Amino acid sequence: QVQLVESGGGLVQPGGSLRLSCAASAASGRIISINVMAWYRQSPGKQRELVARVNLGGITNYADSVKGRFTISRENGKNTVSLQMNSLNSEDTAVYYCNADVAFISGGPLMRRDYWGQGTQVTVFS
Repeated sequence: QVQLVESGGGLVQPGGSLRLSCAASAASGRIISINVMAWYRQSPGKQRELVARVNLGGITNYADSVKGRFTISRENGKNTVSLQMNSLNSEDTAVYYCNADVAFISGGPLMRRDYWGQGTQVTVFS
């Protein structure tokens, strides 16, 4: 009932920057609120890992590997979350996934579920 659509991935050289965006929308019904919005990433042969997350109050958490280089932000009124990635290196190469903890109504009682985007590839190459 809720879709997360990501954009902004691509190819970049080491030291470069990329900005990822994710927008949540209700395919049916209406989004009431989104508690936590987050970005995860997964490299080949590795487990999916948390990159950064931000709650409804704007409190953020980052993986140690991206602190000082990545910034997560959200616009609550638009149900969007972005990830500004600076000083990228080869270790950042991965598929990045948007994640959201969504409360919504769709023809019945209030529901709360965890949703994932389809993923967007980020490749850092020299």
